[in-house]
Amino acid sequence: MPAVLPWIAGDARVGNSRGGLSDINLNSPNKGLLADAMTDVPVDNAARSAAPEGLTLAEEEELRSELAKVEEEIGTLRQVLAAKERHCGELKRKLGLTPLDGLKQNLSKSWHDVQVSNAYVKTSEKLGEWNDKVTQSDLYLSASSTLEDWNEKLTQSEAYKKTQETLSQAGQKTSAALSNVGSVISRKLGDMRNSATFKSFEDRVGTIKTSIRANGLSDM
Repeated sequence: MPAVLPWIAGDARVGNSRGGLSDINLNSPNKGLLADAMTDVPVDNAARSAAPEGLTLAEEEELRSELAKVEEEIGTLRQVLAAKERHCGELKRKLGLTPLDGLKQNLSKSWHDVQVSNAYVKTSEKLGEWNDKVTQSDLYLSASSTLEDWNEKLTQSEAYKKTQETLSQAGQKTSAALSNVGSVISRKLGDMRNSATFKSFEDRVGTIKTSIRANGLSDM
């Protein structure tokens, strides 16, 4: 009969956390401790995660190394950018520039960038072409001609002429009425000055002035 293998006989050797081997009797009452003993076995990362499909282990290692370098460069650039932003803020503070000034400058620069952008230039050119096509189209020319005809017919119509004449006559009557009112007021003032009452009032005022002057001279 062939020799029975150790694991068939109930014995096994398991690596311990110190890198050695430990004998475990599978028939022992403590055989439930096998899982606990195996948890201390170190696991190689390369063995745990296989390389992506289509990549060899060497290629994967090279890509991971390059990724680490790029991430390190990104971190360095972020630190440099943060230092530059702090320095920029200090310069603006010394120059007395407020955040509102910076916002205006950014908006002006953004609008300038938009105006010189290819999309804006192409859009302007397209709008110009569309405007030329519209103004030169038969429909536009026909509509313009129709509007001109309507305007000419309107200004030459009897209703328009009568309305214009009515407004002109109303304006003339208003001017005449205002002129008459002014003449009446002037005439009334002249009549009032020539009336006996007004002359008597002027005589009294003259007498009062003379008395005041005479009293003033006598006091001197």
